[in-house]
Amino acid sequence: MSLLSPSASPGTAVDQLAAWLADDAPPPLVIDTSGSTGAPKRVVLPREALLASIRASSARLGVSGRWLLALPSSYVAGVQVLCRSLVAGHPPVLVHGLDLAAALDRAGDDVPVLTSLVPTQLHRLLDRPEQAAALAAMHAVLVGGGPLDPSLRRRATEARVRVVATYGASETAGGCVYDGVPLDGVAVAIGADGRVRIGGPTVFAGYDGDPALTAETLVDGWFLTSDAGRLDEDGRLQVLGRLDDVVVSGGVNVPLPGVAARLRDHPGVAEAEVLGVPDAEWGTRVVAFVVGSADPAELRDWVAAAHPRAWAPREVLRVEALPLLPNGKVDRPSLRELV
Repeated sequence: MSLLSPSASPGTAVDQLAAWLADDAPPPLVIDTSGSTGAPKRVVLPREALLASIRASSARLGVSGRWLLALPSSYVAGVQVLCRSLVAGHPPVLVHGLDLAAALDRAGDDVPVLTSLVPTQLHRLLDRPEQAAALAAMHAVLVGGGPLDPSLRRRATEARVRVVATYGASETAGGCVYDGVPLDGVAVAIGADGRVRIGGPTVFAGYDGDPALTAETLVDGWFLTSDAGRLDEDGRLQVLGRLDDVVVSGGVNVPLPGVAARLRDHPGVAEAEVLGVPDAEWGTRVVAFVVGSADPAELRDWVAAAHPRAWAPREVLRVEALPLLPNGKVDRPSLRELV
């Protein structure tokens, strides 16, 4: 099997993927997951799964253009950025130091330019006027790898950035639901337990070396995600968070993503993440990690003003910055070690 190592340089990845796309009968691609919520897995993706995703993405966005790579090239989001650009016939542009403005200058203006980011990157880029202007000049900015808070989306809209919130996983060849609507050919269903299930041509072939996990996760052609969700009255998918992100604290169900989203709306909070940790008194203690100057007691009241008081974090820890994995997602295991 073809393996793209996390240590591979982006330039090497471009050459590897170009050869893989041109191969008459290529082996499947093996993508390591980020391990943001547990042990990494090795996802087997046939070339046709990636190509189906690329075709559906291009149809939804309305263009095929040149892509700027601001994500690690060894994870699925970065692989897709490179493949989309290569399939469109345009060499991708590598972003250095999250300087989208410089990368955009190198991209030229002969074709539409697009990029893909995680929410933390978007947040930091919007704080820099020259980078926000570069984002606004692009045809679209895909944002995935985590929930896109309404406040962050509002900031992007005010900066005239065309943001598309994506949902997916390595197992679905990357984002397969755009702004709540599945891409053409992608099927989304909600199981009896509230679990999001995804089917269609972008679904992976299994986990390399782990047939038991494959059998548990890939059922009758459906990928059983670890996320809870619902379909609204318009049929749009609303991801409520990971199934294990709803904790019971003092006998009350607390959805941790909802707490984090409320904290990020506070004017004194730049970034926030919320975890549940074992606690002898509460069963699970809700702990918030925040970047900002807001007083912890004030933040508890802020959460309680919009949600049940039981949702308010029992503990608020200030940090200089949220630790990130190489793909830009929050390193939750490292945060857990701080408690």
